[in-house]
Amino acid sequence: MSIFFIFLLSLSAIISTTAGDPLSDEISALRAFKSSIKPSTIPSYSCLASWNFTSHPCSFPHTTHFICGLTCYNSRVTQLTLDPAGYSGTLSPLISKLTELTHLDISENNFFGPIPPSLSSLANLQILSLRFNSFSGWVPPSVFALKKLESLDLSHNSLSGSLPNTLNSATSLTRLDLSYNKLTGSIPKLPPNLYQIAIKANSLSGFLYQTSFTESTRLDTVELSENSLVGVLQPWFFNLPSLQQVNLSKNKFTGVVISKPQNPESNLVAVDLGFNKIQGNLPVNFLLYPMLSSLTLSYNRLRGPIPLEYSKKQRLRRLFLDGNYLNGSPPSDLISGKTEVLAGNLGDNCLKYCPASSSLCSKSQKATWICRQAYGKPRL
Repeated sequence: MSIFFIFLLSLSAIISTTAGDPLSDEISALRAFKSSIKPSTIPSYSCLASWNFTSHPCSFPHTTHFICGLTCYNSRVTQLTLDPAGYSGTLSPLISKLTELTHLDISENNFFGPIPPSLSSLANLQILSLRFNSFSGWVPPSVFALKKLESLDLSHNSLSGSLPNTLNSATSLTRLDLSYNKLTGSIPKLPPNLYQIAIKANSLSGFLYQTSFTESTRLDTVELSENSLVGVLQPWFFNLPSLQQVNLSKNKFTGVVISKPQNPESNLVAVDLGFNKIQGNLPVNFLLYPMLSSLTLSYNRLRGPIPLEYSKKQRLRRLFLDGNYLNGSPPSDLISGKTEVLAGNLGDNCLKYCPASSSLCSKSQKATWICRQAYGKPRL
């Protein structure tokens, strides 16, 4: 074998160990990640301050070079979980080179700018948490192409625009939290394996469409309060097969239609529809849900008497009906002390007899002239 040929083999070996080397890519990605953060926001005691790159973070003993912030498995970086030290900077697109990453959590810092679409290259990512930062721009549709993604938390940022129609393609997603952003538009079709959805305190609008929830048969918690959703809530919503807790308060719903539960073993436990514009009489069929223990309908436009059934619901532990235009006398069992375990409020209505001795009646009722006006009677 000639010396020249041996030289070529050696050169080829060197190239193969440097070009496209996953370990080198990971070092490059971590360098870029740290360099995208303002040095003045990296405290000496923080995890990032310990990253000196004299060796790969997964080499032994890595604790002398990367004290915290990273977790390794089989000599590859699998978790990047930063401490909330007040780091300020952008999220480097080169983070996509951490191809074995399963957890990315940089919560409670001061990252800003857009969320890089290159996150879609993290094919093994299961947990993504960017909450309590200052990310802006749209939610990248590519994020929902991550087939292993189970939990996505982008809450408490400044994200805007509408929710991408690709949301449904995140087939492994079980938990989604986009609360406290500036998102607009309606809710698209939700992923099939979603358990919990929270999009509180945004600017969502439009109706709740049944087609958005059809495939989400495992959904147990819906938190959509503090938006601008409208329309009449239909029976299909409360009959979602796994539904347990609902908070749709502080929207613009104008009505609610409740039917008997389709599932006699429904697990619906808590419903909050307070601070909407719901009109009509108090819905009685809510009380047919066997596990319901908390019902809030405060500050709507409900009228008429409180049905007797409300005093016979044994599992009911919280009942807030204050701030409506309910009239007549409340069922005696509600205010007689027989339901001492019941917490709530019946104040700021038009009830004729609601004694202050009852904890439910601690708040006073509306002025008589307001009630007469509400029921179309002339002011005396």
